[in-house]
Amino acid sequence: MEEKITSLKNPEYKDRLFKFIFGRETEESKRWRLQLYNALNGTHVTDPDELKINTIENVIYITMHNDISFLVDSEINLYEEQSSYNPNMPLRGFLYFATLYQMYLKENNKNLISSSRVMIPTPRFYVFYHGRPTNPERWKMKLSDSFLNPDNSGDFQWTATVINLHPDHNSALNKNCTSLYHYVKFTSLISENRKSGMTKQEAIEKAIDYAVKKDFLEGFFKIHRAEVIGMCLTEFDEEEAKRIWHEDGYTEGLSKGLAEGEAKKAIEAAKNALSLKLSPEQAAQISGLSLEEVQKLVENLEVNA
Repeated sequence: MEEKITSLKNPEYKDRLFKFIFGRETEESKRWRLQLYNALNGTHVTDPDELKINTIENVIYITMHNDISFLVDSEINLYEEQSSYNPNMPLRGFLYFATLYQMYLKENNKNLISSSRVMIPTPRFYVFYHGRPTNPERWKMKLSDSFLNPDNSGDFQWTATVINLHPDHNSALNKNCTSLYHYVKFTSLISENRKSGMTKQEAIEKAIDYAVKKDFLEGFFKIHRAEVIGMCLTEFDEEEAKRIWHEDGYTEGLSKGLAEGEAKKAIEAAKNALSLKLSPEQAAQISGLSLEEVQKLVENLEVNA
């Protein structure tokens, strides 16, 4: 039975396509998730229900909707997809896992003040990045690279394993995971269509037509055509907001105490994000303003509308 296709204004479209494919509790998503897990780890798990999903929603920023976390045996695996390069992934992963471990301790009645050692699942953090052909197939990002004072002791470390989703890379992984190959091929088609001069809508529609014709993901793109269009357009809007932000010359990490000129640029970047229908949380992340500052900006805009 086909799933009901809802309006493109549904908040669900703030989700990312990667998570929509691999992060749901449908039978098809469970199979694709298992295939991805086995391809990444060289394992042969056969029961999709062995992967227990405990996806985080809106923990830090709304753009963090895209992560997929699940438990299998004694591991916690977390997958996140990134459209553009982000050097803060180890720190984001560190914060993610702090939340996941709190959930794990509570669900399993673990007590940290116990006289015996509390054992926790081993973390595995993968970042799927739409990189360039000049980037490596995969590499490690380290939390220690963000320390104000360099520390090479290794005493405090957290890593993110980055998987380059460029279609020219990771051929073995794509071969062993058809669902990932279909996702990579679809997203690369959108990029190619955009480079040829198509509008965002045209590029997405054309890629979907190809995916339907080739029966990518077992008919997924035919059944979920409206949802896929909505999610892809939302991701384009996020990337456009980031581009405007950088073109405005805004420097990351500044909020309170900004110089007057820099403050104006941050406010304009937030306004641009909001005009693209992004949420206050996304506007805060893009502009560097605090969420409270963006919410006040929203209130002012509504009053003057």
